[in-house]
Amino acid sequence: MSSTAPDTGRKYIDCAEFPTENNCQLRISGKEDEVLKAATQHAVASHGHQDTPELREQLREMIKDE
Repeated sequence: MSSTAPDTGRKYIDCAEFPTENNCQLRISGKEDEVLKAATQHAVASHGHQDTPELREQLREMIKDE
Protein backbone atom coordinates (compact mmCIF):
# COMPACT_ATOMS: atom_id res chain seq x y z
CA MET A 1 0.00 0.00 0.00
CA SER A 2 1.38 3.41 -0.96
CA SER A 3 2.01 5.96 1.78
CA THR A 4 1.58 8.83 -0.66
CA ALA A 5 -1.47 10.98 0.06
CA PRO A 6 -4.01 11.23 -2.75
CA ASP A 7 -3.99 14.40 -4.85
CA THR A 8 -6.91 16.39 -3.48
CA GLY A 9 -6.35 19.33 -5.81
CA ARG A 10 -5.86 21.60 -2.81
CA LYS A 11 -3.38 24.45 -3.07
CA TYR A 12 -1.84 26.77 -0.51
CA ILE A 13 0.12 29.97 -0.10
CA ASP A 14 2.01 30.70 3.11
CA CYS A 15 3.10 34.20 4.12
CA ALA A 16 5.69 32.68 6.46
CA GLU A 17 7.63 31.54 3.38
CA PHE A 18 8.09 35.16 2.26
CA PRO A 19 9.76 37.83 4.43
CA THR A 20 7.34 40.55 5.53
CA GLU A 21 7.69 43.54 7.84
CA ASN A 22 5.04 42.22 10.23
CA ASN A 23 6.36 38.61 10.26
CA CYS A 24 3.02 37.36 8.93
CA GLN A 25 2.28 33.68 9.57
CA LEU A 26 -0.99 33.34 7.63
CA ARG A 27 -1.41 30.20 5.49
CA ILE A 28 -4.33 30.01 3.06
CA SER A 29 -5.43 26.73 1.49
CA GLY A 30 -8.22 25.54 -0.77
CA LYS A 31 -8.92 25.39 -4.47
CA GLU A 32 -6.56 27.54 -6.53
CA ASP A 33 -9.16 30.21 -7.34
CA GLU A 34 -10.17 30.42 -3.65
CA VAL A 35 -6.55 30.75 -2.55
CA LEU A 36 -5.82 33.44 -5.12
CA LYS A 37 -8.90 35.47 -4.12
CA ALA A 38 -8.18 35.25 -0.39
CA ALA A 39 -4.45 35.88 -0.85
CA THR A 40 -5.16 38.97 -2.94
CA GLN A 41 -7.54 40.33 -0.32
CA HIS A 42 -4.99 39.60 2.41
CA ALA A 43 -2.12 41.22 0.47
CA VAL A 44 -4.16 44.38 0.02
CA ALA A 45 -5.64 44.58 3.54
CA SER A 46 -2.63 43.42 5.58
CA HIS A 47 0.40 44.23 3.47
CA GLY A 48 -0.66 47.44 1.69
CA HIS A 49 -0.39 46.12 -1.88
CA GLN A 50 -2.59 47.39 -4.70
CA ASP A 51 -4.96 44.88 -6.31
CA THR A 52 -3.49 44.75 -9.81
CA PRO A 53 -3.18 42.08 -12.48
CA GLU A 54 0.56 42.03 -11.72
CA LEU A 55 -0.05 41.30 -8.03
CA ARG A 56 -2.48 38.51 -8.88
CA GLU A 57 0.06 36.95 -11.26
CA GLN A 58 2.82 37.14 -8.63
CA LEU A 59 0.55 35.50 -6.08
CA ARG A 60 -0.52 32.81 -8.55
CA GLU A 61 3.15 31.91 -9.07
CA MET A 62 3.59 31.52 -5.27
CA ILE A 63 0.72 29.04 -4.91
CA LYS A 64 1.87 25.47 -4.26
CA ASP A 65 0.28 22.04 -4.23
CA GLU A 66 -0.78 20.99 -0.75
